[in-house]
Amino acid sequence: MGRILGLDPGAKRCGLAISDSSRTMAFPRAALSVGEDLVMLIGQIIEEESVDLIVVGRPVALSGRETASTVMADGVFAKLRESLHHASIIQWDERLTTREATRALHAAGHRSAEHRDRLDSASAVILLQHYLDFLRAP
Repeated sequence: MGRILGLDPGAKRCGLAISDSSRTMAFPRAALSVGEDLVMLIGQIIEEESVDLIVVGRPVALSGRETASTVMADGVFAKLRESLHHASIIQWDERLTTREATRALHAAGHRSAEHRDRLDSASAVILLQHYLDFLRAP
């Protein structure tokens, strides 16, 4: 069983997190800049880290309605599914992960404006940890 890669796609950066080999804990990876090479870079990561599942965050409003961020995340998801065939790719609801990550970073003494890439990956960690916890739930 391979690792799981969590992605928190944004307009400028894509936060990343990766599970341990036992799929119990999520760890941050450096955020990637969103650009033409994003899919290629993610492809390299799945090869290097023996990833067999990618969990892409899907931000929706608290009401459940789609937003501009939802459309953008859906686009990243579609590009990954078209281009990467070495791993399964799913979407996962990521409501409030950025808010939760902001609180955690502030509690640790970090200001989100100064550490935006850290915030993106912290959000990816929360997203992936929620998914890992779901897998272990009875």
